[in-house]
Amino acid sequence: MTKRAEEAKADYLAGLSYKEIAKRYNVSQSTVRNWKSRGHWDEGQSAKESATENATASQKSATKRDIVAMQETLDATGLTEKQKLFCAYYLQRFNATWAYQKAYGSNYNTAMVEGNKLLRNPKIIEAIKDLKAKQQQSILMDANDVLLQYIKQATASLGDVINYDSYDTALQDEDGNPLFDEDNNLIRKHSADIYLKPSDQVDWSLIEDIHVGRDGLVVKLYDKQKAMKELLDRLPEPVDTNQDDDAFLKAIYEAKRGTDDDENTTV
Repeated sequence: MTKRAEEAKADYLAGLSYKEIAKRYNVSQSTVRNWKSRGHWDEGQSAKESATENATASQKSATKRDIVAMQETLDATGLTEKQKLFCAYYLQRFNATWAYQKAYGSNYNTAMVEGNKLLRNPKIIEAIKDLKAKQQQSILMDANDVLLQYIKQATASLGDVINYDSYDTALQDEDGNPLFDEDNNLIRKHSADIYLKPSDQVDWSLIEDIHVGRDGLVVKLYDKQKAMKELLDRLPEPVDTNQDDDAFLKAIYEAKRGTDDDENTTV
């Protein structure tokens, strides 16, 4: 694929129309369609859309499982329907007054009194305790998925999503004639073309933003330093051994602890 076709593909994936691309590269719209067909441009879009659809479906499935698990837990308590609603709402904000208003439709003053009464009901206490346990299990599973994403972001590089070709070109004057130096050697300029890898080789979850800017294709990965900090916060304390790796990791923790202490110091 030519350089112009690669750039046109990036424009297409960024949302430009055939007409806009044709005008930008001074070609016909049929030429743009031919570039698209030969370069399989829709594969990148389909891969991205498929990843989004799969993520959405996974989220919906997880939400449905959570709802079913909550319903099963509440059904086994012997509570009334409104008491069940109270428990479900309470877990959203841990506010008994708000939960009672949502479940029973009462005014604020009544909800403030009756909500606190319900929190002293042994059956409701047990139901909320069970729901919290199941909620924590679900959160831990989701947190593990988030952790894996942070690992990917922390170890990603632009080389995972782009390629480049470097080459030398001869400099020319205004009339198109090659330029030579004082020793009659052809003057060359080193150049490079940067382009996206084939769509089936790109992990789209690593890319925060991609668009065509004034100077060409712009690819932005998720913040590597932020991901590393999130991972560091979740790492276990290092084991005190004589190994260099453990000593290095411990030094990082000590440095971080000192930073945290400085931030928490009140003058």
